Amino acid sequence: MLGSNFVLSFQEDVGDVWDSLRERIRKNKGHVRKEGADYLAYSLMDAIVDNYFIILEKAGEDIEGIEEKLIASPTNETLPAIYHLKREMLVLRKAVWPLRDVVNTLGHDENALIKDSTRIYLRDIYDHAIQVIDTIENYRDMISTLVDIYLSSVSNRLNEIMKVLTILSSIFIPLTFIVGIYGMNFTHMAELNLTWAYPVLLVFMAFVALSMIAYFKRKKWF
Repeated sequence: MLGSNFVLSFQEDVGDVWDSLRERIRKNKGHVRKEGADYLAYSLMDAIVDNYFIILEKAGEDIEGIEEKLIASPTNETLPAIYHLKREMLVLRKAVWPLRDVVNTLGHDENALIKDSTRIYLRDIYDHAIQVIDTIENYRDMISTLVDIYLSSVSNRLNEIMKVLTILSSIFIPLTFIVGIYGMNFTHMAELNLTWAYPVLLVFMAFVALSMIAYFKRKKWF
């Protein structure tokens, strides 16, 4: 709340973004103690907006870290981390959007409590608020892209697993066919009476399996 010679602010927790401003007031640094209440209100809002840039910088680093994990090896914890960032961006957007409107109103409306010299600073805060909102929107788009990348990575990993299983099944299908033939209980199967039939059959089965593996490699299926 802004008055002619006072500014009323509320603090929910101990320690906030105004600690540096309080220190400047105590040590009489800068123009805070030399200007009016409107300049103090500007300084408070400027500290808040500047802190949003610090938060967004940390969020950008988190997005880059998740993106690297997605490219390397996504885990089950990756998707919850993405949605956590998405909720953070939504909270920031809800906080910055009204602040932008308030600063715009104070900077342009004819208000006796706001000096013309302070309106210049307020317009600067308004520009910073616009930058914060644009950055938030960009990050939200990037986070949506991360979700698509995660789903694609999981799908590709599943496809790789299915490809390996398919190749293994393809190798064992002819071997199972051969074993199935000689597993039939027919009386007249002449080769069963030969002493070398069993090792020859094993060699033939190994030849079939190796031939299929060589064929798959030549096709670059694995």
